[in-house]
Amino acid sequence: MTKNLDKEGLKSIVDNYDLYFIDLWGVIHNGIEIFKSSIEVLNELTKLDKEYILLTNAPRPNANVRIFIEKMGMDKKISTKVYTSGEAALDYLIANFKEKKFFHIGPPRDFSLFKTFEKNKINDLNEAEYLLCSGLFDVQDKELSFYKKLLAAHFKKIMVCTNPDLIVERGKVREFCAGSVAKVFEELGGKVEYFGKPYPKVYNQATNLINRKVLCIGDNLNTDIRGANFQNFSSLLISNGIHREEINQDKITNLFKRYDVTVDFLQSNLKW
Repeated sequence: MTKNLDKEGLKSIVDNYDLYFIDLWGVIHNGIEIFKSSIEVLNELTKLDKEYILLTNAPRPNANVRIFIEKMGMDKKISTKVYTSGEAALDYLIANFKEKKFFHIGPPRDFSLFKTFEKNKINDLNEAEYLLCSGLFDVQDKELSFYKKLLAAHFKKIMVCTNPDLIVERGKVREFCAGSVAKVFEELGGKVEYFGKPYPKVYNQATNLINRKVLCIGDNLNTDIRGANFQNFSSLLISNGIHREEINQDKITNLFKRYDVTVDFLQSNLKW
């Protein structure tokens, strides 16, 4: 049964865990501002010598995301805890695809992901040996039909998706993520290699998991919570996030059944 921690706070269960995977976008910030109550939680975890990883499905290397959150006012001591799906994918790409030609699906701001092998980026999809999806093109970011037409004849190629998220909220505006394009590709019959939550690799790449008591904190049932379930970790859902409207419209137990997930704890916002 899911326990609500709004009154007791995270401090009421903090002694039960020694490692925390905490989502960044939706829990620590909303793309525009940092949540003060979440920073208080991180500071308290530090005081208790608890390890935490700010595990985010961002299709860019760790360094780029750290710069982004520091510009919002994040302390550098906290930003060093960031680990991205882009960083996890980069290791795989360098090991397996570094010399192969690829077609990039995503905005120019994600070019840092393949800077070390940028010479292999081509503009003709027909010549690509694989597809690298980090998001949507800036001029085609409002709907997905464009990608269905673009990829229809290329489903036999492998796609590497560096952000499994389907959507994200920037402030109060919802935006499609790379996961939505990857889903379109799979529906066409294509094969996708995903990097990031909920897939197990990213947790092992982020830190040592041996003999650790783990709590995953996030606002996304598809990625944060399902990832915790896959790994048999405990989970805490932030309800005032991506599923806010769904939670308001339906019983939360029905929502969990619909997404086929188990949630151990619940908070409206991350608070100590």
